[in-house]
Amino acid sequence: MGLLGGLFSKEKKESLDKGLEKTKQSFFGKLGKAVIGKSKVDDEVLDQLEEVLITSDVGVNTTIKIIGRIEERVAKDKYLGVDELNIILREEIAGLLEENNIGNAAEFSIPEGKKPYVLMVVGVNGVGKTTTIGKLSAQLKANGLNVVLGAADTFRAAAVDQIKLWGERVGVPVIAKGMNTDPSAVAFDAVKYGVENNADVVIIDTAGRLHTKVNLMNELSKIKRVMQKFIEEAPHEIMLVLDGSTGQNAAIQAREFTKATDVTSLAITKLDGTAKGGVVIGISDEFKIPVKYIGVGEQVNDLQVFNKMEFVDSFFK
Repeated sequence: MGLLGGLFSKEKKESLDKGLEKTKQSFFGKLGKAVIGKSKVDDEVLDQLEEVLITSDVGVNTTIKIIGRIEERVAKDKYLGVDELNIILREEIAGLLEENNIGNAAEFSIPEGKKPYVLMVVGVNGVGKTTTIGKLSAQLKANGLNVVLGAADTFRAAAVDQIKLWGERVGVPVIAKGMNTDPSAVAFDAVKYGVENNADVVIIDTAGRLHTKVNLMNELSKIKRVMQKFIEEAPHEIMLVLDGSTGQNAAIQAREFTKATDVTSLAITKLDGTAKGGVVIGISDEFKIPVKYIGVGEQVNDLQVFNKMEFVDSFFK
């Protein structure tokens, strides 16, 4: 059943435009300087464009792909003007996202026979993980779903308290055992509660400590094993939350977490406070993992289902 997102509303589009404003100003400011005094797209312009993309956090590998695609077009049409560069860039970035089938405008949906749908959320501290869980819970509840939260980030007392506050604010039950308790026991109880109380979605928060990757891997594996005692396929989804404002650090975190566990979706937060929105393009391309949600503001509805075409449209507006 489709539940979240749907067609882009005017309010969501305005929020997305506003959230990407700093990124656009920075990117097109650099691009304008790169092509000043130039009339056609030549090697010098392409070198400058490469630098603009890399310094806009698109990432080296993705930048090389984009430049390669534009070079092919220049080879076919020697007289491509710099005034056409925006259109070409837009088409090639959209094409790259389209090819990877990343970021469809899919609504949040629960596959048939997977109830409760168990979503395990991972990510380092400070990326907006708990806030993302809270906002997602609010949107799901507003769409008529029964949601249960599991406070399995037991490494920090603040994390447990924060998710409890979100539970109170949104009006959804939170299963918690406090700080320094076994996170897998919390996850087990949350899934058990979800099954017994006919929940539609169970969202499990987890600790993120990258400096102890082996421990993190072991902990996440244990949480999965324990949940599977109740629901064989749990978790149905492992979502990694990344802080978009950290640029390439977000890509590094994605590399580490994808080694530590089987990440199946991404949420990229804090795109509104920074000029590093280009990181969404690079991460989408590099990891071939669907970006499901992006955070473009403080409000609950500023956590948006990632629609790649709307994103590209706002970026080049």
